Amino acid sequence: MNEKAKDVDRQAEADAFDLIYQLDDNPPVKDAMFAALQHLLAIIVGIITPTLIIGGVLGLGSEIPYLVSMALIVSGVATFIQVKRIGPVGSGILSIQGTSFAFLGAILTAGFMVKNQGGGPNEILSTIFGLCFFGAFIEMILSRFLQHLRKIITPVVTGTVVTLIGLSLVKVGIMDMAGGQWLLDNKPELFGSAQNLFLAFLVMIIVIILTSSKNQFLRMGSIVIGLIIGYIIAAFMGKVNFSALQGLPLINIPIPFKYGFSFSLTAFIPVAFIYLITTIESTGDLTATSMVSGQPITGDLYISRIKGGVLGDGVNSAIAAMLNTFPNTTFSQNNGVIQLTGIASRYVGMYLAGFLVILGLFPVIGAFFRSLPSPVLGGATIVMFGTVGAAGIRIIASSEIDRRDMIIMAVAFGLGFGVAYVPEFLSKAPKAIQQIFGSAVTTGGITALLLNTFLPGRKDK
Repeated sequence: MNEKAKDVDRQAEADAFDLIYQLDDNPPVKDAMFAALQHLLAIIVGIITPTLIIGGVLGLGSEIPYLVSMALIVSGVATFIQVKRIGPVGSGILSIQGTSFAFLGAILTAGFMVKNQGGGPNEILSTIFGLCFFGAFIEMILSRFLQHLRKIITPVVTGTVVTLIGLSLVKVGIMDMAGGQWLLDNKPELFGSAQNLFLAFLVMIIVIILTSSKNQFLRMGSIVIGLIIGYIIAAFMGKVNFSALQGLPLINIPIPFKYGFSFSLTAFIPVAFIYLITTIESTGDLTATSMVSGQPITGDLYISRIKGGVLGDGVNSAIAAMLNTFPNTTFSQNNGVIQLTGIASRYVGMYLAGFLVILGLFPVIGAFFRSLPSPVLGGATIVMFGTVGAAGIRIIASSEIDRRDMIIMAVAFGLGFGVAYVPEFLSKAPKAIQQIFGSAVTTGGITALLLNTFLPGRKDK
């Protein structure tokens, strides 16, 4: 196919998603900043939550604010690398990076191993960051061979993974709509209260109405407008907690390997395996981003972007370990933001990168965003997460589905959502197995990949 024909196909794909700004468009500053702010609101909780969980469970105490700042700064640097594409590193599309949830189990296991041997916060973090640094090279190496995996990483596999990602995230969105995990654990009588549901559905309805608007400004601003209105109403209802703004340092400066650098082979194995899984998950995320950006999801350009994006994932995770935070990965919820706002310009990612670095340097700004009430956030994220799941279905539909593909999807979805709905299913399995296969994405993704590799009758397209 000649270049002119390819351009026509890309334009048709972009038109299908009703894009206002396409991949290489450079929007006016106000439009780009506005879009970047919506991406920020979609990801900030996801970036800092793994750090808060790890810090709280491992008893890292006074180190947590610094770790949160580093998570934000590294997410900014990583996002810039992805959207800018420096040499072979990065996807060159609006692919947003943030702290990965996938590594929680492996990181906590390593942390407890050190803690049980009498290690304090410095020793715990030294080991964790050493493991994550060396593990990042696994993803970097795998990225160089992705072109040889085209026969097994097909639209059915990547679409299944993206659908699992989106529909798994729906649980987080619905939990926030009702008040959040903390409220359920500590004040269950208030979980799902009329006030919380009112706020959540108000924001959700505003986002839906504005997203459907023919006015470009309202569509581009649908998420942030919904969140602002919800935040103001929540403040009048006494639902906003400003205590997070108190007692914070003025500025946090990154110090490479602040806590030292150490390694444990025993703890490294589960971390290494999660990097393998992250490669598959990132391939799905990047495919979805390509599709909703009106870009091809087959061919040489697509493979080049996937290879660069996965390599960027690995490089960014190594940078994260050096700057004292946890592994980074592509965030799938931003694909929902692209679809809802109609802005796929990669230049938006550069503004977002700047916002994230500023938030990390000045902790009080990040704390303000953390004060966003869970029901308000849930009202917006439930739409975005559902949109990610729908994007996965669209990827699957881009390929001609036969009986073999139906079997792959049926088993992958069955096992993936099965372990999510009934986590006790693996209760008798070794801890390592529970950590690896405890999520719908991991179980379903590996199932789809294995079936597509070994099930007879593969279509070699």
